[in-house]
Amino acid sequence: MTKKLSWRDYLYVGSMLFGLFFGAGNLIFPVHMGQEAGATIFLANLGFLITGIGLPFLGVIAIGISKSNGVFDLATRVNRRYAVGFTVLLYLTIGPFFALPRLATTSFEIGLVPFIPSDQHKLILAVFSALFFLVAWAFSRKPTKLLGYVGKFLNPLFLFLLAILILFAFLTPLGTISLAPVADSYTANPFFKGFTEGYNTLDALASLAFGIIIVSTIRGMGVEKPNDIAKDTIKSGAISIVLMGIIYTLLSYMGTMSLGKFPLSENGGIALAQIANHYLGNLGSILLALIVILACLKTAIGLITAFSETFSELFPKGSYSFYIAIASILPCLFANVGLTNIIQFSIPVLMFLYPLAMTLMILVIVSPLFHHRKEVYRTTTYITLFAALLDALNSAPDFIKSNTVVTTILTAAEEYLPLFTIGMGWVVPSVLGFIIGLIWIKLKKEPDLN
Repeated sequence: MTKKLSWRDYLYVGSMLFGLFFGAGNLIFPVHMGQEAGATIFLANLGFLITGIGLPFLGVIAIGISKSNGVFDLATRVNRRYAVGFTVLLYLTIGPFFALPRLATTSFEIGLVPFIPSDQHKLILAVFSALFFLVAWAFSRKPTKLLGYVGKFLNPLFLFLLAILILFAFLTPLGTISLAPVADSYTANPFFKGFTEGYNTLDALASLAFGIIIVSTIRGMGVEKPNDIAKDTIKSGAISIVLMGIIYTLLSYMGTMSLGKFPLSENGGIALAQIANHYLGNLGSILLALIVILACLKTAIGLITAFSETFSELFPKGSYSFYIAIASILPCLFANVGLTNIIQFSIPVLMFLYPLAMTLMILVIVSPLFHHRKEVYRTTTYITLFAALLDALNSAPDFIKSNTVVTTILTAAEEYLPLFTIGMGWVVPSVLGFIIGLIWIKLKKEPDLN
């Protein structure tokens, strides 16, 4: 007999999901956005919340209502070859290549850099990243224990420590929001700038990636019926998303208020360190170190687990143990290139992946309207893929954008593609692809069985 979860169970699963989501980017990007947005923070934060919590919730809903195990199952609605490519690229991005190295580097730069001499940074980073991923690997060896590790212990401790810092920031604010200077990038379109900044959290991608963990956790609690698993997934996701939205807003406003005391920093990690040190001195630095390392560690455990469970299913020649070793060793090496470099090279990849993830989630949710026909999935996805590639090129480093061919392509896109200049060039093509798909199935009539 299938079990009915209690509200305490929902709270535990929601806490686990929040803990898996809330890592490095979730701390540093809202604070930095708050500093850059200044007096326009309300609109910027609104845009940030749509991609920062709205899209992850769409991902959770898509996993739930489709009764699938994760991103690969969803992407097969386009076709299997696309599903393999998209799944591998997504997991490499939120796994060994970008998100996992960023977790270790952020932990180091915010947590340890204030306490060590500058000439020892490279050596200590190498040692720290090795220890960080050794601990994450050890926790990831038993994925069935994630609810206890993250939901019942690491996440409540993290929230308690973060609440201390936020209370200080709002009880004795450093500056007035309405008087905060606005960076040039937020002057014209603060809402859309905040919207694309939300990509950096990686949470929309993570919501698809963590689907396999949510479903297996709920099954492990005794829920067996697919409909019940779907409902419990959505209810647990709602708890996580509401909590994330509250904390994102508090952090972004905290960043804006900090301009009353500190200049605009290079990244949110520096700003957080300055704020913590201002209120609590060395104790604040220690507190922030604990907050950041806990936040990053619990997310690293989730990402390593999700990556390894998915890859062991897609490529069964390698065992789960083999993949958690790969997902721990590679980011340990990549972490040593530095936080700023990781962020710089991850942005074009995110600008490519996010539109594909967003259209997939929306298609899954509205799929009953077109009877789940693959033609609609394919036309929407393929046309979006082309536009997303243009958005990725537009956000690439200068040595790529300065290429003559790339420059010619981007100039044409700026002239003919609506919303391209604000990083949303994929929107009109994806709608066009959807309409073409609908027309196609109207003309074709019979379902595509391939």
